[in-house]
Amino acid sequence: PVDVDDLSTDLPEHFSLSQNYPNPFNPETVIKFSIPETGYVKGVVYDILGREVTTLLNGDMNSGNHEVKFEANGLASGIYVFRLTTNSGSKHIKMILTK
Repeated sequence: PVDVDDLSTDLPEHFSLSQNYPNPFNPETVIKFSIPETGYVKGVVYDILGREVTTLLNGDMNSGNHEVKFEANGLASGIYVFRLTTNSGSKHIKMILTK
C-alpha cells in the first residue's frame, strides 16, 4: 500500500466499497470505501485462484470515507480480487491488471 486518505468528515450511513479506478489499471489503482463506525478494517488483495497477494489494510480506522492506493508493480497481468472486511460486513471487487 502506498497511501490511505480520509476523504471527508461527513459520516457515511452505510458500509460501501466502490469499484477501483481506473479499471483496468497499470500499475496502480485507487480503491474508495466508506465505513459507518470506527473499528477494525482489513483489506486484502487475492489472485484469481484465491491466493493472498498483499494486505493493504489491517488495523483500526475511524468512520468516514477513505481511499487506498494499490501498486501492482511486479505482479502478472490478470484478474485480482480486493476483499474489504469491517465490523459492518465484508465486500469485494474484481480488478483487472493489464501490462
